[in-house]
Amino acid sequence: MTINADAYQSEEKARKTEGRMLREVTVKIGLEIIDTQEGITVEALLDSGAIGLVMSSEFARKQGFKLKKLERPMQVRNVDGSFNKEGPIENMVEVNIYYQGHRERTEIDVIGGQEKLR
Repeated sequence: MTINADAYQSEEKARKTEGRMLREVTVKIGLEIIDTQEGITVEALLDSGAIGLVMSSEFARKQGFKLKKLERPMQVRNVDGSFNKEGPIENMVEVNIYYQGHRERTEIDVIGGQEKLR
């Protein structure tokens, strides 16, 4: 797989939410699907407030990631402490992440739409 990770750059955006200006910092990274060794370039949100790495079930399905079932589902809480309406995280994917010449193999939790993935 060839990904030009050195060409990725960060971008800061401002958006208005409920009358407040929020700052988002995103970076373009390469993701390699371990099973197929296919690579894609994505825009990743930095410091989203999540404790770990997450991707949506819709994105995982569209990109062809192979899901791995977690031994124990993880409950997801929102910033206000309430449980997330998407339910617990039950699956994850293994990927290689490429950024600025660095490669790291990691696991990303898959959130949302669990019934569609079974």
